[in-house]
Amino acid sequence: MALGVVLERRPIDHPWAVWSWRAVTVIPGAAPLTRPREMRRDGEATLYHVATLPLGLHRKETEGYRVNLSQTLPKVFIGLRPGEAEDQPPLPFVVTACPYEAEDYDVDSDERVEAVAMPPEVTALVGHFIDRHHVDQPFIKRKRKGARHG
Repeated sequence: MALGVVLERRPIDHPWAVWSWRAVTVIPGAAPLTRPREMRRDGEATLYHVATLPLGLHRKETEGYRVNLSQTLPKVFIGLRPGEAEDQPPLPFVVTACPYEAEDYDVDSDERVEAVAMPPEVTALVGHFIDRHHVDQPFIKRKRKGARHG
């Protein structure tokens, strides 16, 4: 499923930046873009559809999807890299429904991950994927090795 990434831009009073950008939503089934498209202005805030990315679902990540859907408000996680210039928005590079995968992207100082509410269409898709592909992994307790005394 293609997801359009929507970012909000607000002016800020900061010596090194003019704008603050944050992810606010995703649009299921959005069309591809060649450049960011302004969607709406609301006071000082402006919403932009900045990218459309595929939401890939993987069989080995169903446990993460289950954890996400068990939350009161499931999330879509968006990986962002800084824009090429100060006045450009951050560049989304991945969307995922797996909190564990999102955590892996949030370790680089140049990249950040933001979470937005998961739309119902995405929740249904992820739930169906879990139903088809999830396999419970049995917990296997490791046996402790005895201490060697020498």
